[in-house]
Amino acid sequence: MEQETHTTKTIELSNRFFNLIAILIIGLVLSYLGTLIYQYQTLPQNYPQQISVTGEGKAYAKPDVAMMSFGVTTQAVKSQDAVNQNNEKMNAVITAIKGLGVQEKDIRTTLYQLNPTYGSNKDYLSYPYPDMGNEITGYSLQQQVEVKMRDFEKLNEIIDTATSKGANAVGSLQFTVDNPETARAEARAKAIEQAKEKAVSLFAAAGLKMGKLINVYEGGYGGCGYGGCPMPAYGLGGATMDKATVAPEVQPGQNEINASVTLMYWVK
Repeated sequence: MEQETHTTKTIELSNRFFNLIAILIIGLVLSYLGTLIYQYQTLPQNYPQQISVTGEGKAYAKPDVAMMSFGVTTQAVKSQDAVNQNNEKMNAVITAIKGLGVQEKDIRTTLYQLNPTYGSNKDYLSYPYPDMGNEITGYSLQQQVEVKMRDFEKLNEIIDTATSKGANAVGSLQFTVDNPETARAEARAKAIEQAKEKAVSLFAAAGLKMGKLINVYEGGYGGCGYGGCPMPAYGLGGATMDKATVAPEVQPGQNEINASVTLMYWVK
């Protein structure tokens, strides 16, 4: 009788153990199936699920600021002489420019560079290689300022005055818009409008239903919209102005500003 009771208890424990194992296995299987179902439900049902379209927009703005550089280059045997001569000429140029209404905040030094000049210490060429010169014979100082001019009627007068005061490198003329935000907004609005029209046409042609707009990406701005298109600088070779110069006729024209916008839509 005791043996039968012991056997019965052993069977009950074994059954409980197997039941527990079975429950654990069933739980793991259900968890795995739940994960598979979730992953299946999150798989894209329609391809493509997102569509992107890009639009381009242009706006035009009349420049209200002219930028130009004025440079002075001097050479002397002694470095201090080169510095003194250069500073004297550049100070005269700046003073004259200010006298024509250019504000101090619109004048910025962009270059101040002192370099030695070299020459040959021999009066013949070293055979078989020529002596390119290794002796310091003097110094050269280059100084340059960038001037922002807001009164275009005085542009020619400023150029003529600066050269007459000693500026022997003049150029890098560019016309810009001092506050381009209005033109930017106009170009951006046109780009968005074009992108929306493209999206409507694309969805209709593909037989798809347009979903909601989910993202907007703005590209860069091209053209010569904000910095202007600079013209090259021209040196005057250190020539002095012995007679009145003929001022150039410069035309500011208008600046073209380009905007790019990308819109992303869901597909229903």
